Amino acid sequence: MNGTLLLIELAGHVGLLLWGTHMVGTGVQRGFGGVLRRWLGRNLGSRFRAFFTGLGVTALLQSSTATGLLATSFTATGVMALAPALAVMLGANVGTALLTQVLSFNMALVGPPLVLIGVLVFRWAAGGRAKNIGRIGIGLGLMLMALAGLLHTLGPIENTPLLRPIVGALAHDPLLAVFIAAALTWACHSSIAIVLLVVSFTATHVVDPTGALALVLGANLGGTLPPLIDASTPAARRLPLGNLLVRAVGVVLALPFLPAITDALQQVEPAPGRLVVNFHLAFNLALAAVFLGFVGALARLLTRWLPDPPAPADPGRPVHLDVAALDSATVALANAARETLRIADMVESMLRDALEVLRHNDRARAEAVVAQNRCVDQLGGAIRRYLADVSGEQTLDNQREGARGQDILSAVINLEHIADIVTNSLVEFAVRSVKRGRALSPEELETVDAMHGELLESLRLALAVFLQAEPRDAKRLAARKTQFREFEAAATVLSVRLLRSAAAASRLEEADGAERVAEESDLFLRTVRDLRRVHSHLASFAYPVVHRVRGRTRRGAARAAAEASAVNAPAATPSASPGKSTGADEDDLG
Repeated sequence: MNGTLLLIELAGHVGLLLWGTHMVGTGVQRGFGGVLRRWLGRNLGSRFRAFFTGLGVTALLQSSTATGLLATSFTATGVMALAPALAVMLGANVGTALLTQVLSFNMALVGPPLVLIGVLVFRWAAGGRAKNIGRIGIGLGLMLMALAGLLHTLGPIENTPLLRPIVGALAHDPLLAVFIAAALTWACHSSIAIVLLVVSFTATHVVDPTGALALVLGANLGGTLPPLIDASTPAARRLPLGNLLVRAVGVVLALPFLPAITDALQQVEPAPGRLVVNFHLAFNLALAAVFLGFVGALARLLTRWLPDPPAPADPGRPVHLDVAALDSATVALANAARETLRIADMVESMLRDALEVLRHNDRARAEAVVAQNRCVDQLGGAIRRYLADVSGEQTLDNQREGARGQDILSAVINLEHIADIVTNSLVEFAVRSVKRGRALSPEELETVDAMHGELLESLRLALAVFLQAEPRDAKRLAARKTQFREFEAAATVLSVRLLRSAAAASRLEEADGAERVAEESDLFLRTVRDLRRVHSHLASFAYPVVHRVRGRTRRGAARAAAEASAVNAPAATPSASPGKSTGADEDDLG
């Protein structure tokens, strides 16, 4: 029974270590994901800058696996070239080893205060970034407490008879130890946690030093597997495959010399736990020193092995919605925004084709519009599902990320509505009218051309607002609605004038010209109305930006008024008794 209780306690400490590592990475990504993404994108000018950038990002994320997933999504979407991404991963591997060095020291007394401070900051902080700082503190504290608990739990089981055959198998079969550690690291998605677990085993003499080094090699190998398995395209598989090849070469070269390496490291630091972390750091430094100069050649080799697939025959198939990026909300939202731009390109093509249908009764263009509308619907559905997966994998509790997700969803819906208007109203009615012998007059076609040109300009301005959220551009886009109202009024005046002229001519010639002009004016006015409806959906791109600016202005004015009234008021009446809750709900730590 004592053995069962010890195993349960050991499993609890391992779970606490994994959860603490997860909380640190999640807190950093949620609170500082945008900053890290911009920093990572700006520091790729040379392989050395990329190397140190990967080291720094991993030091903050507490996981080379998280850095690997982030860099993989960048390379898959073309934001980052493969050669600097490989340098980033070499730096990430060294960053993981440095973190292991720091966390391996006996800092058990620091853990409980970190958890307490983290909980207080998380509960009392008002902003999302401050809450995530509290989450990071809680995670670090849990990691330190878990490591101390592991050392305390592993001490009594050092001489357990059941463990001795397993330990002997690891010592005499390093290859088995490598596979076991690789599988555990892949399952946990954290090489730091597994290496720290090996440190605990070694410090309490559960595992001998040579077997411990083999387990460290396996942890290094297993840390490359999650990004490779999660990658869904050949472009996304290149970086994790390159990282796997680099570490596999290191493991193959180091495995036969583990006894000699153990003796050499024991001369430097005889403590078993320090020997493990020193080997972990030396292994990754050696790989960086050897492979940093060959990242360009390795990138070309990987590109040759995994070439870009041919363009999909179905344009409605998503291109940028990489599943591997779901672990980082910032990158996933950027992927969704890029796919939304593909929809915008299709909508622009549909508008141009619709004008050709009106001008020349081009049936081929009409069929192309219908096909593109189906693609728009497919892509819109794929983006909505992807955004749902983002919020499922990583809650968009950051205010900026949540607003960005809403902007992308709103843009997709508006573009889908535009595509439906062009297909089901504008083009379909134009085709039916032309079949009945109706066509636009030169004056009407001139008005439609002018509206069409302004509509394309509004589409480009709407995309600028969508990408940059510049308030000045948003106000310009919203103000253009006035111009389209003027277009509609002028179209009505033109239609009435043409009807009067046709009526007068028919009375003189006793012809049916007035009836024909009335039928043609129906096509003209419906076309003008549809173009204005399209512009209304484009103007909707501006409203979230304008409303956010107004909200900030109103909050600033209210804050200034409250401060002024507090200064001028002779006394303030307390709104609630001291010590009573205000009724505000606190966020759950989750």
